Amino acid sequence: MKIDSNRQEKIAALSRLATKVRRRDMQMIYKAKLGHIGGDFSATDILVTLYSEVLKIDPKAPNAPDRDRFILSKGHCAGALYTTLAFAGFFPEAELDTFVEPLSNLNGHPNRNKVAGVETNTGPLGHGLPVAVGTSIAANLTGLGYRVFVITGDGELQEGSNWEAAMAAAHFKLDNLTVIVDRNRLQQGDGTEQTNQLDPLDDKWRAFGWSVREVDGHDYNNLLDTFAQVPFEPGKPSCIIANTHKGQGVSFMKDNVAWHHKVPNDAEYAAALKELDALDGVAAPKPANEEVEVKVGV
Repeated sequence: MKIDSNRQEKIAALSRLATKVRRRDMQMIYKAKLGHIGGDFSATDILVTLYSEVLKIDPKAPNAPDRDRFILSKGHCAGALYTTLAFAGFFPEAELDTFVEPLSNLNGHPNRNKVAGVETNTGPLGHGLPVAVGTSIAANLTGLGYRVFVITGDGELQEGSNWEAAMAAAHFKLDNLTVIVDRNRLQQGDGTEQTNQLDPLDDKWRAFGWSVREVDGHDYNNLLDTFAQVPFEPGKPSCIIANTHKGQGVSFMKDNVAWHHKVPNDAEYAAALKELDALDGVAAPKPANEEVEVKVGV
């Protein structure tokens, strides 16, 4: 089989960037003593793929009328979005050090009025998809032709407002709208299926009139191919169910519900960064006030 060298280089670049985003997000949350590492890490590969290869955006013109719109409905995972936006050039990386500080632009939930690249304020779950539906309708009414992408959490789909929006999107034939479900199967406190069963999730979206694909949310090749195919069907909104792992990239965080909203202590911070650094061989900083040996990964 002939290997597409350009595709392999692209995937390698995405992988390096995702590791960089996870590492910087970890440093930011550790410093702030606040954040949602687990959900940040499950969505990182999707965010990096969107901002590097999919979205029609320009950080020098963040309000261009014909830009694609991205909405992070699971707004508590703002850390991953902020870090991705900084590395995409929307604001200086140094500003990440102000995360959740008094008067910082980088609140615990994204605020459009303060952060370039944020399309709408999110935090209360179930709001992002309804806003995305209205944004998609606006694209059609104005003739600007932009696309709208929204990431929802899977636990978030227990909010009824999502299904009202899903029904409206199909009714208005919004094939410029794509929802990506971050299907890590964990929410605050427990698994989604133990809280309020979602499966069969793909059949639910199809029943609401959407065209559905299921992907590995950490497989860049799979993600690139899937995003290249939207809209999946003319006249239908597209749903991508991205199977992911909460805490992806760090062994003791992966699929561990405790890391929904937990800040690492010094030892956990050092261990987590050591694992991330091993992915691309970058040395981690030592935690403040603790001498921890951290070897360069290979």
